Amino acid sequence: MTTPNSGEETFISHLIELRDRLVKASIGVALVCLALMIWPGPSQIYDFIARPMIASLPVGSKMIATGVISPFLVPMKVTLVISIILSLPWVLYQLWAFVAPGLYAHEKRLIAPLVISSSFLFMSGVAFCYFLVFGRVFQFIAEFSPQSIAVTPDIENYLDFVMSMCLAFGATFEVPVVVVILVRMGFVTVAKLKEIRPYAIVGAFVIAAIVTPPDAVSMFSLAIPMCLLFELGLLVAPLFVRISTAPEETQS
Repeated sequence: MTTPNSGEETFISHLIELRDRLVKASIGVALVCLALMIWPGPSQIYDFIARPMIASLPVGSKMIATGVISPFLVPMKVTLVISIILSLPWVLYQLWAFVAPGLYAHEKRLIAPLVISSSFLFMSGVAFCYFLVFGRVFQFIAEFSPQSIAVTPDIENYLDFVMSMCLAFGATFEVPVVVVILVRMGFVTVAKLKEIRPYAIVGAFVIAAIVTPPDAVSMFSLAIPMCLLFELGLLVAPLFVRISTAPEETQS
């Protein structure tokens, strides 16, 4: 027999479980951050992040720090951000472990691949932005800049720009995951997505124009991968749906 307090006890137990998962996720991020602080160190990490910008500046040029404690805080901030990115599989696993008890067996078969693919795609987006986009964007800006202007970027403004760009690319690389979830939840069919493909392509270029700097290089660098990833989502969505469909759903 259900007691009046059973619902409240269940809610409290869910809160406790959520707290434990958040603590475990935070511990994972903290351990990765501690390891990065020991080696290679915040200064070396920021130097690595700054390489694309430094390469576009005249020989011997450096970035500047306008804040008194910026040379300390900015490398610490970038170390924490990288720690979160590297810990993303562990963080997503904790999220999966929290919601897994409420899922059916056929639904659990979908969650694990989504966690792995989400982590991989986000990191791929960040790596794509750093290794392939930044160099071209900064070089384009340096060539466009008038000769009468000395380009001396501030380290904090540069970090904000890098973080926003990496977040944009990492998020947009999740397009296949979004497509799979929409199809599996029944919000839209693969056939319907194929019908609206032209609108999706236009939307990709609109999003790229909004989240990237106002130059064609960065816009195409984001829009074209989004279009290709949309096509990838259309290819893998039927497979994920077939794997995660319950027998009774198939028979019906």
